[in-house]
This record gives sequence, structure tokens and C-alpha cells, in this order.
Amino acid sequence: MGKVIGIGGVFFKSQDPKKLQAWYEEHLGFQPDREGYVYFRWPKQARMDPNAYTLWGPFPSDTKYFGSTKQPLMINFVVDDLDLILKQLKSKGVEVDDRIEEHSEGRFGWFIDSEGNRTELWEPPTTVSKKDLTE
Repeated sequence: MGKVIGIGGVFFKSQDPKKLQAWYEEHLGFQPDREGYVYFRWPKQARMDPNAYTLWGPFPSDTKYFGSTKQPLMINFVVDDLDLILKQLKSKGVEVDDRIEEHSEGRFGWFIDSEGNRTELWEPPTTVSKKDLTE
């Protein structure tokens, strides 16, 4: 029997895809290709931990974890320095949740993008340098 071996992408609707793409480019340094897609190459990021993973998990339909109950999904981005990224976002006027959660799985923070989507940032317990993420 065939089986799923990972998550190949996250796709979602946007009111203005090009504008939202530009927002993520400016605020989080995304580097989209000509079609607007951003590739996160796991072999580079796997240096964080030999057991690096992408998590998939359904939540109850009435969860408040995503912020708005109208938000159908929430993206979680792996980051190399949670404090620095949250500080950068705040300095650009982005709404940032002041709460940071620390667990054995790492540290978590949240922000609201230009279309009102709550997005989670995750700094794993073993991080890589910015150089490793961009090589």
C-alpha cells in the first residue's frame, strides 16, 4: 500500500495574492520564484536535527488557537531566531502576540499578516544559523 511521506506544500486562498506575497517578502524575507511559490528545502533545514519534521494535525472546528473562527487553517513557519523575527515584525507595525510559549518542542510566537491571518512561528530547540538556512 502506498503511503503519505510528508507535506509537500501549504496552499490557501488570498484576497490579493500578489500583495500578500509582497508582504511576506518584506516582513519575513520570503524569496518567491517567478510564479510566486516559495520553496523551503528540507535537506538544508534538516541540519537542525536529524529528526526534523513537518507536523500535520486537525483541530476542532471551534478552536480559538487560529485566532478568528473564520480562519480555516494556520501556517507554522520554522524560524532561526524567534525573538529577532518578532522584534523585526513589531518594528514594521505588524500585530504580534506578546506571548511566547516554551515547550520541549521549542519556542512559539504568533503574528497577524496583512490579510488578518494568525500565523505561528516555531523556533526548534536545536536551531541552525541563518547561513545554513540560506545555503
